[in-house]
Amino acid sequence: MTEGTIILDGGMGRELQRIGAPFRQPEWSALALIESPDHVRLAHESFARAGADVLTTNSYAVVPFHIGRSRFDDQGLALADCAGRLARSVADAHGVRAAGSLPPVFGSYRPDLFMPEQVDAILRVLVDGLAPHVDVWLAETQSALDEARAVRRVLGDDARPLWLSFTLDDTDADAVAEGRSAPTLRSGESVAEAARTAAGLGAQALLFNCSQPEVMRVAVEAARAQPEAAGLRIGVYANAFPPQPKTAAANDGLDPIRDDLDPASYLRWAESWVEAGASVVGGCCGIGPDHIAALAGRLKAGESRVG
Repeated sequence: MTEGTIILDGGMGRELQRIGAPFRQPEWSALALIESPDHVRLAHESFARAGADVLTTNSYAVVPFHIGRSRFDDQGLALADCAGRLARSVADAHGVRAAGSLPPVFGSYRPDLFMPEQVDAILRVLVDGLAPHVDVWLAETQSALDEARAVRRVLGDDARPLWLSFTLDDTDADAVAEGRSAPTLRSGESVAEAARTAAGLGAQALLFNCSQPEVMRVAVEAARAQPEAAGLRIGVYANAFPPQPKTAAANDGLDPIRDDLDPASYLRWAESWVEAGASVVGGCCGIGPDHIAALAGRLKAGESRVG
């Protein structure tokens, strides 16, 4: 799709768990890639059948933080290649795109763990493994601008579209939603800074992911208000977690999933993001194929009615 709303897939980890794939900490979604790649293919198939326009490679946890340094050094490139091939095969079968997931390599939600002297080498393994298979680069759940800058640096002159997706501080979601607090990245950097940085790095899309739905609309509006963002697609794929405190230990057990975010209620949130200017919508942790089917059925149908 070059116009209209692009529908992303949903959360790979919880979908793997739901369908019975090998799944535990610390490997998270990488365990299925290691022990049962067919489960990864099945998860991609479910999201493609639900109506996703973009399938994201299951490479988020292919980092030393999740699989250990020794296994990463020995198998990281092969696992990234496997993740790319699985997404590519299902994407081709359904006529959709494959996005190469480039995660925060030192842990989700923890900009304080960022190690500039190590990040390039880890990202290079992922990029080299995924590069033969993907249409788009998706740097996701970035907590700080330095994480995004590292991705751009490692990608170098790769001409494929770069989509940058940041996770937002949602420890007081009500204050952000009500305008009592400005939306920020988990590093404390502003959404306005993120928009300017994304444009400066040559990104084609600025997204917000893996945060509560309540903080997303104001982030979309803040990004849209920046003149530098005029040429960027803006998007959202929220999670179904309760608030994650800044002191949370990354990869420390399974977070609960909110009961109030069924497909119908998640769709209502998504419609508000589109109303605010988002043109890329999907789901993150806890958002499954049923949610994506609701988005695709309503948002694509709405475009057809409009013309």
